[in-house]
Amino acid sequence: MSRRTAGALPAGPSERPPSQSEPALPDTTASSCELASLFLCPVCFDYVLPPILQCGRGHLVCGNCRQQLTSCPICQGPLGSVRNLAMEKLANSVLFPCQYAPAGCGITLPPVEKADHEGLCEFRPYSCPCPGVSCQWQGSLEAVMPHLLQQHAYLKAIQGEKTVFLAMDINVSGAFDWAMMQSCFGFHFMVVLQKQENDNGEQQFCAIVQLIGTPQQAENFTYRLELNGHKRRLTWEATPPSIREGIVTTIMKSNCLVFDTSLAQLCAGNGNLGIIVTIAKR
Repeated sequence: MSRRTAGALPAGPSERPPSQSEPALPDTTASSCELASLFLCPVCFDYVLPPILQCGRGHLVCGNCRQQLTSCPICQGPLGSVRNLAMEKLANSVLFPCQYAPAGCGITLPPVEKADHEGLCEFRPYSCPCPGVSCQWQGSLEAVMPHLLQQHAYLKAIQGEKTVFLAMDINVSGAFDWAMMQSCFGFHFMVVLQKQENDNGEQQFCAIVQLIGTPQQAENFTYRLELNGHKRRLTWEATPPSIREGIVTTIMKSNCLVFDTSLAQLCAGNGNLGIIVTIAKR
């Protein structure tokens, strides 16, 4: 005759003593990083994002590379124009890293937000701020000054919070740019005078100071431009934009000193225009 301990119940097939743990099951969920790797372009290794087109055998190429190819880089077959709707649906559920991840950006985004973020990403490269030249250089903020000193050594560099920017021969015909670098408070600034035509076809001058630094750093400074001549004085005070914004964009926003050729002649001597530049820290 068997004996049973009081209060103890036999363990059923679906019950286990509390001391026993369930065996761990393998994790079969693919990470977003693993899924994103499925969309790597075989040519440039950027991501293939919607709309996604495939060749006859299902191979994918990003839109930028596709415009430059005449055949599939994998099977050499015709590229075709068939959309892969399944891959598009999958792509919209994946978070892709910013293209500037190698520079330090750690943000991941869905395809519909990726382009907008990258257009404003603080880790995107800086362009050469030197005006009047078709320099295509791009690089990190730390590399801007070495680039200017090596490739644009003709730029005059002046130390001090208050200097005179002398633009020689402002009567030169056509569009023209004058520039110098000014250093103070441990930062470097690009001082630019640009001669151009306005919307009415009349020549005008635009003067601006930009910080060779980030937009956040630029908020810590102010600058003043002053023109003097024949009992006249023209003064402009503003916060210097970062070179991130660029001269063209800054002028389009009217965030600079603008004056016509008549005023320039009144303040110039022997065709040379002096502008007093003062930089202050907030």
